[in-house]
Amino acid sequence: MASRNINASPFKGVDWFTVVLYLLLVIAGAFSIYAASYDFDNASIFDFNEFSGKQIRWIGLSLILGLVILLVDARMYETYAYPIYLMVMVVLLLTIFIAPDIKGSRSWIVLGPMSLQPAEFAKFATALCLAKLFSGYNFVLNAKASNYVKALAIIFTPILLIIGQHETGSALVYLGLFFVLYREGMSSLILLSAVMAVTVFIVTVKYTDPGVMAGITGGQFGVYIIVMLIMVLLTGLYSKTLIVARNLAGGFLASGLIVWILSLCGVAVPGHIFFIVVIVAAGIYCVLEALRSHAPKILAAVAAAGIAVIFMFSVNYVFTDVLKPHQQQRIKVALGIEEDLLNAGYNVNQSKIAIGSGGLAGKGFLQGTQTKLKYVPEQHTDFIFCTIGEEEGFLGTSLTMLLFVILILRVIAIAERQPTTFGRVYAYCVASYFIIHFCINIGMVIGLCPVIGIPLPFFSYGGSSLWGFTFLLFILLRIDSARKTRH
Repeated sequence: MASRNINASPFKGVDWFTVVLYLLLVIAGAFSIYAASYDFDNASIFDFNEFSGKQIRWIGLSLILGLVILLVDARMYETYAYPIYLMVMVVLLLTIFIAPDIKGSRSWIVLGPMSLQPAEFAKFATALCLAKLFSGYNFVLNAKASNYVKALAIIFTPILLIIGQHETGSALVYLGLFFVLYREGMSSLILLSAVMAVTVFIVTVKYTDPGVMAGITGGQFGVYIIVMLIMVLLTGLYSKTLIVARNLAGGFLASGLIVWILSLCGVAVPGHIFFIVVIVAAGIYCVLEALRSHAPKILAAVAAAGIAVIFMFSVNYVFTDVLKPHQQQRIKVALGIEEDLLNAGYNVNQSKIAIGSGGLAGKGFLQGTQTKLKYVPEQHTDFIFCTIGEEEGFLGTSLTMLLFVILILRVIAIAERQPTTFGRVYAYCVASYFIIHFCINIGMVIGLCPVIGIPLPFFSYGGSSLWGFTFLLFILLRIDSARKTRH
């Protein structure tokens, strides 16, 4: 009886506000691509030989695709979530072997006159699979460790397969699904660990000059200080009183004072040995206090400190031996270690010049000089935002960003009103994808993030990206419309 009206017209319950946002974004994207690839000799936006004409064709096909998605019974997406996921993973695996090598990447399958990137379609398949897992009978993420293993396996399978295609940027997008796990009960310590890992990596790589103590760099000194602060904060948070945190802080300050006095006396204390001894002593103290006061969560401070220190020692190996030279160079440019305006930093530098030259109101539609003269490589794909900045200025970029923020907030609102776990988890997956793409793409265009080849949803040229996000959004709209037909 609860699902008697599940097959009612899907259009009755569609969130039309989200559809309007979608249309505004894809139309604005088509005009942006037209402006970025404008050809003085062929000025028609509908010329199918040009990027703008091809994108309009993709938009038309996307609208048909969205209509078909809305016509499919909403229960089908949940019923066939696992088969869809498995099928897409098989395609990702095959892509590694059958896709042609394009600029060192094997991520595009050629189908006659067109090419498709399976990684873009893996987003909605992974979201469906994760939602299906969480909607299982009595499934609670924190109930047992095997639940974490299952969720992580679903997330990391496409990551590994896409890395196998040499598309590291596309693979990193799936890490945004950790926000979904957090929403569904994952400990905040895991997110804190992720933030610490990023912080340790950045600080260690960026500050390589000799530190204030013998044998360590400035970055390593900073990491040790951060580790000590985290230990104090976590013990203060998880212990029943502030005594443990106070004693830790006092011990750290006292040991630092002793080293300072020794340095004044001409005694050089090896930095690594000093900090490791102090942190190990603090860890032993935390363990004893956890046993004495029956506060096992204090052990989180010890675990966080140990992992951070171990990760710090592995950073140099990862950076120099695991990452490829062009990836190292992009990170150095993004962190301001090197400029390299003629090679790795060229795209970002030209992009910032284009955006900055737009001023408040921009130079006007089709009037941008940086973009018209093709100074910015890939300006119709990953760097499409610089075209908006140059021609529409601060006002245009602000409006574009506002539309994305409204869309993301709308998706989150849709997630919170879902009556089922499946609908809620899927919606949060969609929100996570949009957040990661939006933040990283704009961040790399303005020089805040390394250039890793992540498109701006609905704006960057490409049928695979547009279709992938259309799948994501319209499946959500169909699931949400079914919510309104359940009486």
